Amino acid sequence: MRRCRRYGPGIGLLLIGLSGCAYYSFTGATIPAHLRTIAIPLVEDRSSSPFANLDQQLTNLLIDRFVNQTRLSLEPEPGAADALLEVRIDRYANEPTAVGGAEQAERNRVTITVTVRYVDQVNDQELLARSFSAFEEYDPVRQGFAGEEEAVQIVLRNLADDIFTAATANW
Repeated sequence: MRRCRRYGPGIGLLLIGLSGCAYYSFTGATIPAHLRTIAIPLVEDRSSSPFANLDQQLTNLLIDRFVNQTRLSLEPEPGAADALLEVRIDRYANEPTAVGGAEQAERNRVTITVTVRYVDQVNDQELLARSFSAFEEYDPVRQGFAGEEEAVQIVLRNLADDIFTAATANW
C-alpha cells in the first residue's frame, strides 16, 4: 500500500508524458496525432535535366519514406489528405569541378535543387516551405554517362532523406 502511494504519482506523470500529442517512430520521425494520411503528387520537374524520369524517381523515394517510415497512409487525392507534400525540381546542373592538363573535366558535380511545401490540411497550416539542394561528384572520363546517372541517384536519395528529416523533425 505504501509503495502505491509513493510511486503512484510518478507512474501517472510518466504515462501522461508518454501520451503526448505526436507520434514517434523508431526512425526519429514525429508526426502530429491528427495526421493520418498524406498526399504526395508527382513531383513537378522544371529543370533541364537529360533524365526524363527525375520527377517519378523522386516521388517514389518520398512516398517510400513518408509511408514506410511513419504511420501515415498514402492518399491519392490531394484534397482528401490530412497532409500534402508538394515538390518541384527547379534546377539540374552538371558542371566540372576539376579540369585536367588537356582542358578536359576530370571531376563533374551533379547538383539538383528543389522547392518543397508541406501542409497540414487539417489545421490549414504550412509546416515546411523551403528549398533543398544536394550534389554528388563523379569522374566523367572513366564513368561517362553511367557516372552521371549514378550521381543523380545518390542526389535524389539525399534530397528525399533531407526533405523527410526536415518535415518530420520539427515537432
